[in-house]
Amino acid sequence: MTRVPALLLAVSAAALLTHVTAAAKQPSPSILSVDVKLAPGLTTEPVDGRLLVIISRGGDTREPRFKVGRGLTSEPLFGMDVEGLSSIPDSDYHLVQKVMIDSLGQPREIPVRTFVERKDSGLHVARMSPSTRGWPVESLGEIPPGDYVVQAVLNVYTTFHRADGSTIKAHMDQWEGQQWNTSPGNLYSEPQSIRLTGDPQQRIGITLNRKIPPIDPPADTQYVKHIKFKSDILSKWWGHDISLGAIVVLPEGFDAHPDARYPIAYDQGHFPTTYRLQDRFLEDWKSGKLGRFILVLMQHPTPFYDDSYAVNSANNGPYGDALTQELVPRVEKQFRAIAQPWARFVYGGSTGGWESLAWQVFYPDMFNGTWTFCPDPVDFRYFQMVNIYQDKNAFYPNSPWKTTAVRPWQRTPDDQVLMSQKDASHLEEVLGTRGRSGDQMDIFNATFGPMGDDGYPKLLYDKWTGAIDPAVAQYWKEHYDLNAIVQRDWATLGPKLRGKLHLYVGEMDSYYLEEAAFLLKDFLDKTTDPPADAAWDIGERAPHCYAGKPEFAGQRPEQRILPQMLERMLKTAPPGADLKSWRY
Repeated sequence: MTRVPALLLAVSAAALLTHVTAAAKQPSPSILSVDVKLAPGLTTEPVDGRLLVIISRGGDTREPRFKVGRGLTSEPLFGMDVEGLSSIPDSDYHLVQKVMIDSLGQPREIPVRTFVERKDSGLHVARMSPSTRGWPVESLGEIPPGDYVVQAVLNVYTTFHRADGSTIKAHMDQWEGQQWNTSPGNLYSEPQSIRLTGDPQQRIGITLNRKIPPIDPPADTQYVKHIKFKSDILSKWWGHDISLGAIVVLPEGFDAHPDARYPIAYDQGHFPTTYRLQDRFLEDWKSGKLGRFILVLMQHPTPFYDDSYAVNSANNGPYGDALTQELVPRVEKQFRAIAQPWARFVYGGSTGGWESLAWQVFYPDMFNGTWTFCPDPVDFRYFQMVNIYQDKNAFYPNSPWKTTAVRPWQRTPDDQVLMSQKDASHLEEVLGTRGRSGDQMDIFNATFGPMGDDGYPKLLYDKWTGAIDPAVAQYWKEHYDLNAIVQRDWATLGPKLRGKLHLYVGEMDSYYLEEAAFLLKDFLDKTTDPPADAAWDIGERAPHCYAGKPEFAGQRPEQRILPQMLERMLKTAPPGADLKSWRY
């Protein structure tokens, strides 16, 4: 579900009263405009992208670009699309005002220049007006006077001429997992201290003068190997080189037993960078008590997210085909897997929970079982707290009078709401329009939804108003509502899934994912033709990412589930199967 840990905050009644009182005494908003330009020589060609400006109160040494996100503590963030932004000479600066600048901790007054648009063609200044939308502040003009630290980031877009005939602009992942504030090649400014005066004519000038450098690839070790290759299937569809990758964890004795062939387990989830074997897990891995498995963590970012959701879709393209037809055979051949369904498993949590279940459902003959933790919505009657088939609005209840934005989206284990559906949607709309935020709601739209007439994902609901498109909801149901699909196709799927489904969910999932899982459980528990024989583990008061109760501190899920996979494999192996070469 989420790549960002929940920001947990306990607020006492006294602290809350202080906060409310302080908010009530805030000075009037500052009518502010912000001009952003490129430093000469930073790029050789005009650039497209999403321009993001962060206005921070300071308080610590982190750059403002690292102080925004979900939860209660995000600094204000504002965004706008830019196309063809190019640099202008320093001679085109115009001195217009003076502001207080904090340099090395010493405030002093210095001239600040803003920039004028040139008469020739092209965009040389990206200008944010007071009405520019933001989060958690609704618009730039609502920032009150005061001292701040500002920073700008340009999340650079690539133009894709796709095989489906559409042309779109989106961020090409640079093997960082769609993180706009750290993606190599993105442009940013140095943090700049300013004083907002409340003057309606005040205009702040920011220069993008830095480029995020490439990421050094992780080093291979005895047990952990990293591969990356061009996907022919995806590159043809996207009209641009698209890579797939994997982090492969090898069993003890792999090199010493060159004739051994191994069972394999695919770990689904967000973009991983490497895998660390340490402490008691390393001991268990080396001893063989978990079974001599190969573990595979897949890397398949898309121009919409850090992860493709591992299925074919109208907007992401044929990622399901690419992963099953290119990555899986490549890994299994290179690292001597048994490469048979009886010795192949899948598992994962959150995003990976949905993917692991989807793979078992969409490719039922390919895997011998899924261990699915805290999956993203598996029944869209509970798309978190929205029933996409009956609700008219994702933010508000179906009511002729009550219009409060009551639907929550993220909570703490004691049920304190951190974000509403409206909050999450507004944040993503600021990060990127047309489904390009690189965040959670937008990958749902890109994966589950149809393509719009403009080539971008057709959204389930308006990200700013919450109004649901019922035609899109029906498309979601027919193609990706896993519970609906399982029930619709149980006559053929049931015999192939019997005994293969192992699901885990916390009763207090941080993103309200348990209710959808319970709807699936209700069907699987009751169906008899054939019975599902599905295994469930419900964590009492457990939050998101529940993967079973640890038997000791620091225990990884693999230490609990690999022995279960081993047991199932030995029981279901066909006659003549290799049950010896890997059991040394």
